[in-house]
Amino acid sequence: LMKKYVIIAFCLIGIAIAGNAQTKPVVLATIKTPNALCPICKTKIETYLKRYDGVMEINVNYRKGETRVKYITDRTDIEQIKTAIANTGYDADDVPATEEAYNRLPKSCKKFEDGGGHPKPKAPPAQLQQ
Repeated sequence: LMKKYVIIAFCLIGIAIAGNAQTKPVVLATIKTPNALCPICKTKIETYLKRYDGVMEINVNYRKGETRVKYITDRTDIEQIKTAIANTGYDADDVPATEEAYNRLPKSCKKFEDGGGHPKPKAPPAQLQQ
């Protein structure tokens, strides 16, 4: 009778270990979002990306013009995430914003050259005097 309990215990331990070994691969990616430069942009991107299956965390740093996304690789990939950001109206690395979504952005979130509120980035002081 004791042998049966030992065998059952080992089987349960084996199943528990096998279950934990199947954790999903998670990736943290940083995507350049150069025209997401205010709190409204941050909210729009974060709200839109939260809908995607596999996206675990989103943090838009509008001061740096970048978005950090933590996602599960077997549910989504970096290209789908960049496309989602572009569909929100913002450039994402090498994926330009879709024209239709960009046109729907509030004027304050559009690029300066399009009459928007985001000024052109200033050159660092080292480049000004040379």
